Amino acid sequence: MTTEKNNIVSAPAGLGKKPVKKPAGNGKGKKRFAGLSRWLHIYLSMVSFTILLFFAVSGLTLNHADWFTSGKEVVTKDLGNVNIKWVNQLDTNKINKLQIVEFLRSKHEVKGALSDFRIDDSELSLTFNGPGYLADSFIDRETGKYELTVTRFGAVAVINDLHKGRDSGKAWSWIIDISAVLMTLVSISGIILICFIKKKRLSGFIIAAVGTLACYLIWKLFVP
Repeated sequence: MTTEKNNIVSAPAGLGKKPVKKPAGNGKGKKRFAGLSRWLHIYLSMVSFTILLFFAVSGLTLNHADWFTSGKEVVTKDLGNVNIKWVNQLDTNKINKLQIVEFLRSKHEVKGALSDFRIDDSELSLTFNGPGYLADSFIDRETGKYELTVTRFGAVAVINDLHKGRDSGKAWSWIIDISAVLMTLVSISGIILICFIKKKRLSGFIIAAVGTLACYLIWKLFVP
């Protein structure tokens, strides 16, 4: 006697099931983008760690100058003579400015950039400026005698001037620009990363909005 079980014919595998459509690479694309954002955020933060820390600390020292002592100002004075032919010229265009500047740099190790060179009837005046540094020299055109006064304002003054980019030269100006770009990229990559963290996404954007609103209200209500 043939059983009912033996009369059952097996259906081909997968028959009657609807094929499931797989997303066309969307999941992989998002993972790659999230991974790239994470990579940028981590390594840009590490590359820019020192310079960002510097600008954070110097922003505090600059905003609260009364909290930090700039260090004792060190003033040194020197006297001497330059070659009278360099300065005693009827035609002031014949005065070799570069020669005078290089003489002061080599003899007294004057630093900073030349910010002012004035020629009067009786004397020359030169001013050199650098971060936390000032040097003034006055040269008598008739005798060639000069007086050089150098003032060093201390470590905190150097930090503050570097933060502001004052008298720090073109190379440091590039550092400021690069650090600004890095801070922007670190911030943007952090915002992108929070978008991929579902549990933290809403709270993260709420906190960012609260911080932005707080800064705006302080500026609007309390900044004169």
